[in-house]
Amino acid sequence: MSKSLRRVTDALRAAGLDITPLEMAADTRTAAQAAAAAGCTLDQIAKSIVFQAADSGAVVLFITAGGRQVDPDRAAQVAGTALVRADAAAVRTRTGFAIGGVSPVGHLTPVEAFMDAHLMAFDTVFAAAGTPRHIFGVAPTDLLRVSGATVADFTRD
Repeated sequence: MSKSLRRVTDALRAAGLDITPLEMAADTRTAAQAAAAAGCTLDQIAKSIVFQAADSGAVVLFITAGGRQVDPDRAAQVAGTALVRADAAAVRTRTGFAIGGVSPVGHLTPVEAFMDAHLMAFDTVFAAAGTPRHIFGVAPTDLLRVSGATVADFTRD
């Protein structure tokens, strides 16, 4: 088991969730790929989109439904600071995950996180589990709790 997958599994268990990430036969790097692999709707995929505070470089995570996009202006309002899209090196350094496998849980360092309210409409959502081929299913309320996110409006209309 990779270090990334182990961190996600450990974070889920530490939160009292009996969830084992699933290895998919195909890549799950994009929301569309993950939805096809999981056999769910696109919006049931909980994407992890990482921005950085323009002044401090602190990482800010936006967990959004697969068919929606983060609006940078709304995201900055929610975060209370100007944001820039985090590059691959910053994502890996701060979260411990490569783009295409960023999980909403199990980061190397604590991150401020916000979650799209649209995800709360589902019984189960699916998120990356630290690799481009692993995902896990979870109740949105549990994902909110274990990720430490705050529900917020940061997507495009």
